Amino acid sequence: MSEQTNPFESLQSQIDEASSHVDVDSDVLERLKHPERVLETNLTVELDDGSLERFKAFRSQFNGDRGPYKGGIRYHPGVSRDEVKALSGWMVYKCATVGIPYGGGKGGIIIDPDEYSATEIERLTRAFAKELRPMIGVDRDVPAPDVNTGQREMNWIKDTYETLENTTEPGVVTGKAPDSGGSEGRVEATGRSTVLAAREAFDYLDKDLEGATVAVQGYGNAGWIAAKLIHEMGATVVAASDSSGGIYNADGIDPVAAKDHKHETGSITGYDGAAEEITNEDVLTLDVDLLIPAALENAIDGDLAPDVQADVISEAANGPLTPEADEILADEDVLVIPDILANAGGVTVSYFEWVQNRQRFYWTEERVNEELEAIIVDAFADLVDTYEANDLRSFRTAAYVVAVQRVADAFEEAGTFP
Repeated sequence: MSEQTNPFESLQSQIDEASSHVDVDSDVLERLKHPERVLETNLTVELDDGSLERFKAFRSQFNGDRGPYKGGIRYHPGVSRDEVKALSGWMVYKCATVGIPYGGGKGGIIIDPDEYSATEIERLTRAFAKELRPMIGVDRDVPAPDVNTGQREMNWIKDTYETLENTTEPGVVTGKAPDSGGSEGRVEATGRSTVLAAREAFDYLDKDLEGATVAVQGYGNAGWIAAKLIHEMGATVVAASDSSGGIYNADGIDPVAAKDHKHETGSITGYDGAAEEITNEDVLTLDVDLLIPAALENAIDGDLAPDVQADVISEAANGPLTPEADEILADEDVLVIPDILANAGGVTVSYFEWVQNRQRFYWTEERVNEELEAIIVDAFADLVDTYEANDLRSFRTAAYVVAVQRVADAFEEAGTFP
């Protein structure tokens, strides 16, 4: 896996690839390749033993032409300024691809949360919320969960914001627990959109999803839920992995049992339903019908891409392919469903949550899932139309053509404020 490819440069190259197919002036395009602002802050938090520790944190607000900035907050040792810039940009174009009225933002703290207690994580989260307070709000910037964050952290941010503002504003964040204003269907949303997009791709290729073989790299929330849902559609999950390694069984793996094993032991390895243990790299290069990369950026680089044997890749993670890998896989006619469509279920259901918070009227899970499916199916159809009409090289380029044009149109229709 590549550790050299800069994710922000990858984003910019993806926009450049689409630029010759959109009706956008070069000066406007340049504006759409850079964030509007980036907060970099140092959070000093008291640990359980009474000592103080400093943590560096970021929040990038990339573009707000189509609505409030929207994007998650991740806690990970690999968080960097360029990473959050890239992720916030991908959020802009993800929201535009599926047609929801948001811009893009992203935040992160450089930390390994496994090394800290729950009370220390709470103090850190509330300290970050205090710093974010002037920037966020239901009509300004709406954070959400990401890597190593979830309902718990969003509940803390919401409570901190509401306490300091002396108000009730559940829509200030999404991804909350249902009793705190969260939406039904949010936990499964990213995995669900990943498999809905894969289903549409198989239909487009006139391939049968029933009995198709699937490998899932990354077995966090998005990965295991994608595995469960694709299994329910009749596909056979033959391999899965997490940071500790991978498992393989040609006859199939029970996705739920594998998740339960990981929950009990902290690792997917050692699951007794596996015929053998393999590496993360092996999972990415298996001869399968569908590969779902669901971990971090740059999982497949130019060195690994020639060994990828999957027919279809549905990107549950953000930026799992480097631009060089994209080129190689396009040459090999591998159909890649880009992250800005495949994993857009998370932000789409976050939008539903935001709408429900503002209306103070909440939907059933059935309605959430139906609305999500309609949006993903329509977005995939728009992508196919653009791909075929412009004779494009890849679905990723088609998605960026759709998204960049929509963002540029919103900017130009608003005019330029002095």
